[in-house]
Amino acid sequence: MKLLKYILTGLFLTALGEISAQNFMDQNQPMVDFKRLHFGYLVGLNSQDLHFSHTGIDQNGNKIYAEIPSYSPGFTVGLVGDLALTQYFNLRAVPSLHFGSKDLVYNNQSGVTLGKESIKSNYLMLPLELKYSSLRLNNSRPYLMVGGAAAYDLASKKDPEDLIRLKKLNYFLEIGVGCDLYFEYFKLNPELKLCIGLNNVLDKDRPELFDDKGNALPNLQYTNALSKVTSNMIVLSFFFE
Repeated sequence: MKLLKYILTGLFLTALGEISAQNFMDQNQPMVDFKRLHFGYLVGLNSQDLHFSHTGIDQNGNKIYAEIPSYSPGFTVGLVGDLALTQYFNLRAVPSLHFGSKDLVYNNQSGVTLGKESIKSNYLMLPLELKYSSLRLNNSRPYLMVGGAAAYDLASKKDPEDLIRLKKLNYFLEIGVGCDLYFEYFKLNPELKLCIGLNNVLDKDRPELFDDKGNALPNLQYTNALSKVTSNMIVLSFFFE
């Protein structure tokens, strides 16, 4: 019985080794993850959002609330540089451009619309991300990522007609999931990422909203109705590496 057990165990281990070898031989670019440094590019879609903290009170004692009733898709393009730290961890720099807009609506406490505004934001983002990958299974390898990014809004401008104005500089915390898909000549990585704004981007330095006598103009009520505004963004990217 012991001899039969040893024989069966040996046959099982031999078969397992053959299956593993066969899977390895079937893999596309089996050595690609052993590169210390590699580069690529990305294209994708984004959806931009704003989170409002309200004071709710204007100079006349009325309450004003801001909201974004619907979302518009934007376009994302960028580059990626990937540094392999260990078998499972990679450090990635992903400079990218995110083109998009946000449609804001301002209502009073009765639900009456007081103003509307469309804000364009073209973010030049410089993220640094840590990527944790699972074991590769044939031609796929899921991963998680976390990182931080500084962003500069190229579309922000000082227009006295703006109901509110957002600052140019922004900081984001990034959390995402993705999967490396290995093809014969390249690696495709679909990734879904949430960018959470960390700083208050509401610009309250609006001297143009006062007349020559120092009296507030009507549009100041929209800035005074808010205490804090943070930016959020969801990005669906496709990396080609």
